[in-house]
Amino acid sequence: MLSFEEKLAIADSFPELERRNVSMGRVNYHFEGSLYEKKTVVYRLHPNGGGYVYAGRLREYDGVADEKGMLGIRDFTAEQFREVIAKAIASLADASGLAEPAAKADQPAKPSKEERWINEQKQTLELKLEDEDIGGMWYVYSGLNLDAVFETYREAAEYLKEEGFARA
Repeated sequence: MLSFEEKLAIADSFPELERRNVSMGRVNYHFEGSLYEKKTVVYRLHPNGGGYVYAGRLREYDGVADEKGMLGIRDFTAEQFREVIAKAIASLADASGLAEPAAKADQPAKPSKEERWINEQKQTLELKLEDEDIGGMWYVYSGLNLDAVFETYREAAEYLKEEGFARA
């Protein structure tokens, strides 16, 4: 098993990744060039050797990665760890998956971190991206009150549309 320092050195060797120290000595690596909402490539790399790499867009890891697409890398060799990071970055930079229903005219290719939504009665809700250090969650607020939380922008936008709201 690779040491924490060896895993850090491998992840640090990818210039397209941004290192972010999080709680309990753990480290995340973000790919800001991602074409998708998902930006966290290496998640919760821990001094005990544990951690994850996002493999949700990599078919070869179907059934191995968890429901959020995270692949445990505790026992990976240096070559395996380097390879899965490179593949994860490439998958997030691949625009072929953007041809999904995201091409709707009223949905931006890259949503902003904060949006205002309004309905016919002129009621407004705020949609905000928060918790980016853990991969990001989309929060829907009615004033100061939390209305709902979603893992993806698409889920949040669908909910708002079903409730009769449109982007302001």
